[in-house]
Amino acid sequence: MSTPIVSTSDLATFDSAAVPLDETSRAALAERGLGYVTVDPSEEGGESFARWSEAVNRGFLGERSTPEQIESWRTRAVGSRVVGVTDPAGALPEQPVATVQSWAAELTVDDGRTIPSWGISAVTVSSTHRRRGIARALLGGELRAARDAGLPIAGLTVSEATIYGRYGFGPAAGATRWRIDARRAGWVGPQPVRDGRGRLDPVEREAVQSDLRELFGRIRVTRPGEFEPEEAFFVGFSGLNPAKPDLKLRGVRYTDAAGVTRGVITYRMSENMEDYRSSTMDVDLLLAETTDAYAALWHYALTHDLVGTVNAGELSTDEPLRWMVEDQRALRVTESDHHWLRILDVPHALAARGYRTSGAFVLDVVDPLGIAGGTFRLEIDDDGNGVVTPVDATATPGEGVVRLGISELSSLYLGGVSSRTLLAAGRIETDDATAARFDAAFAAVRPPLLSYWY
Repeated sequence: MSTPIVSTSDLATFDSAAVPLDETSRAALAERGLGYVTVDPSEEGGESFARWSEAVNRGFLGERSTPEQIESWRTRAVGSRVVGVTDPAGALPEQPVATVQSWAAELTVDDGRTIPSWGISAVTVSSTHRRRGIARALLGGELRAARDAGLPIAGLTVSEATIYGRYGFGPAAGATRWRIDARRAGWVGPQPVRDGRGRLDPVEREAVQSDLRELFGRIRVTRPGEFEPEEAFFVGFSGLNPAKPDLKLRGVRYTDAAGVTRGVITYRMSENMEDYRSSTMDVDLLLAETTDAYAALWHYALTHDLVGTVNAGELSTDEPLRWMVEDQRALRVTESDHHWLRILDVPHALAARGYRTSGAFVLDVVDPLGIAGGTFRLEIDDDGNGVVTPVDATATPGEGVVRLGISELSSLYLGGVSSRTLLAAGRIETDDATAARFDAAFAAVRPPLLSYWY
C-alpha cells in the first residue's frame, strides 16, 4: 500500500469530504449511463443536498423531510463525504438513485486501543434501479477510496444482513434487544443508592447531552467495537434535535459518592390507558462507567412506579443484568449482528489491537475484491503486541496456518466470535490446536459492542 496509513492523531485534521471518488466505480457506472457525484451538504451546495436526503428517505422507506429536518441533517453532514449516483435519462435526473455517506473516526479495537476507521452510512439504491451493479460500484468505491486514503479498516451498521459479506465485511460485534417483565423479574443485584455509594437525579435534556458527551468519551475507548460518534449522536439521544425535538425523552443521572457523574439513562414512557400499572419504559441509551452506575440505573428502570415492561436495545451479548434479576425467564432477549467491519490493511489492523497470549500464526487471507488479501505472519510478544509481515505463501509451514476470507478475519478481529466456531461452521481452514491458540490470543477483554446505529 503506497499511501501512508492514517494514525489516530491524524484524524483531527483528516478531511473526509476531500477523499476522491474511486475512478474504477466512476467508469463502471458511466458504462451504464449513470453519474457518480459528490454532494456538497453546505449552504453553498444549494438544493443538491435536499435531493440527496430525499433519496435516502426513499431508500429507507421514510417520509419526506421537512425543510427544518433537511437543515438539521445538512449541519450534521458537513465534513463527511456525501456521494450520489444519478440517472441523467430518468424522470428526476438531478435526484440520486443511490446514495452513500462516509467519514473517518476512531474505532476501539481493544481496551485503550483505537484505530482510524472509515464509517459508511446511508447506503441506498432505488428499487427502480436494482440489479444494475450500482451497489457493487458504491461499496467497492468506498473501500478502494478509503484504502487509498490510508484508512486500515471500514465499518457500517446494516439494514440487510445478506448484502455486505460479498464485499468483505463480517459481523464483528453483536447486539441484543431486551423485553423485560419488570414485575416478574425481581431485583437481586447491588443497590448502590440504598447503600450510600451514590445517588440518582432527574436531569433536563441539556444536561443529558453534556453527560452523554463526557461519559461516552471515557467509556468508548475501553469497549471494543465502539465507533467515535458524531455530535448528532449526543443531540439525538438527548432529544434536542431542533427539527424534531423529543418532548417525551427523560434522563436520569447517577453520581458516585465523590459527586462524579458515572452513568446516565435516557428513556420514554408509554402509558397503558387500561392499566396504568402496566405502562412501558423504552430505554434509548444506558451508559455506565462503573458497576455501581450500571446496577443503580437498571434498578431504577426495573423498579420504576407504574412500569410493567422495560424495552432496551443495542445491549451487549453478555450483559451483567441477566444475573441481577431473580427470574431470568422474565427476560426476552433477541440477539443479532450489529457492527460489521471490513479490514483494508491486514498488517496495520492486526498490529493495532492487543493480544492475550504470545505466539505466532500464518494467516492466508483471500480477498475477492483484491484489496487486502495475501499471506501474513503475525508474531505476538509477551506484552501482547503484534507485528505483522507479508510472507511467501509457498514457504509457510503447515502448522499454525489459518486460511480464511477477509470477511471471516474481519469477524474474528475484535474477538466477538471464536475461530473454533468458524472452523466448525466450515468458514475457515486450520487445525484444532492452532484454532485453540488463536482463540486464546484473540480473546476479547469484554464482548465487543456498538451501542448505537450509524
